[in-house]
Amino acid sequence: MSEQQPRIGLSRRALVASASVAVVGAGAAALSSVNQPTAPAATLRARRTLRLVTSWPRSFPGLGTSVERLANRIAATSEGALAVRIFAAGELAPANGVLAAVAEGKADLYHSAEYYWRDRHPGFSFFSSVPFGLTTDEMNAWLHFGGGQALWDELSARFNIKPFACGNTGCQMGGWYKRPIRSLADFKGLRIRIPGLGGEVAARLGAAPVTLAGGDIQMALRDGQIDAAEWIGPWNDVAFGLHKAAKNYYGPGFQEPGSTLSLGMNLDLWRQLDPASRAIIAQAAEAENMLMQAEYNYRNAMALQTLETDFGIRAQPFPDDVLDAARAASGALLARIGSLDELTGRIYGSFFSARKLLDGWTRISEQAYLQARGTEA
Repeated sequence: MSEQQPRIGLSRRALVASASVAVVGAGAAALSSVNQPTAPAATLRARRTLRLVTSWPRSFPGLGTSVERLANRIAATSEGALAVRIFAAGELAPANGVLAAVAEGKADLYHSAEYYWRDRHPGFSFFSSVPFGLTTDEMNAWLHFGGGQALWDELSARFNIKPFACGNTGCQMGGWYKRPIRSLADFKGLRIRIPGLGGEVAARLGAAPVTLAGGDIQMALRDGQIDAAEWIGPWNDVAFGLHKAAKNYYGPGFQEPGSTLSLGMNLDLWRQLDPASRAIIAQAAEAENMLMQAEYNYRNAMALQTLETDFGIRAQPFPDDVLDAARAASGALLARIGSLDELTGRIYGSFFSARKLLDGWTRISEQAYLQARGTEA
């Protein structure tokens, strides 16, 4: 994806038995019927229509369709007491203006990515994805059990927002390159579409980062305006036809190792809601946080198979010296961001303490298991 201003158009989470249900921590109970949400035992009386603005085109695969699933879940689990009307990017607020619209009460909810707001506060990026940051599972662990959510609440309250994790694209790919990348030297002068913090890291490697909307990438690659581009992963990359404009596919996407999407609610409205309504919204977001990641895992796998069997394209690993240089550049960049102010410093410290702690477990559990499992069917 990207940390660009999110102009994506084509030219770019049964739940509540009583009002005492915890807002976020319902875990397995909240997710036990994720595909067919069950109505709560206690029927809510007052009907409210919530206006939800997004940073995505309507029904955009993965991102836009996730919002539709979220809206349906909220309506079903509230037995219609809460309805959600979706406004796609540009319909009620511009894609990069959804936080402002919700903060000011022009809309009630937004679905977006927090790193789009890093110009408002540098701490926001840590609640979506940063280069060499947390994976999806690690991010959820930090938010729910490592103090991340409390820091996110503190930051977002400054902007009159109550935030929730509400989707994840998983580890993204490093992108499409017209020429092979055999060493770090091949990054020198490379014109690559990679905005945001990933773009800053690429610049430190000698590349020339370019910001382009997703719908403009294929043409820019095809016409030679750029030499390379990162987007999301096989599912969305194939949908945009990037494999037709470049043949060298690299990973992993160190720039976005687990991109959390967010549901933000007007904080004044959140405080006015009854406990049952709060629980419905929080648990719907939690369910969608799991479902989007599951969908991306499966559909990325299918699209990767298509790339291999139909087009003869196989994803390649970045050379070691590229990853080493990117890791060093990312560390220096994020340390500088963490020093900008007191709150960002606390977010940075908590984030990287969690990464260090979780890395110790991951190395002897999932990482070791995957190495032991190998690739044989």
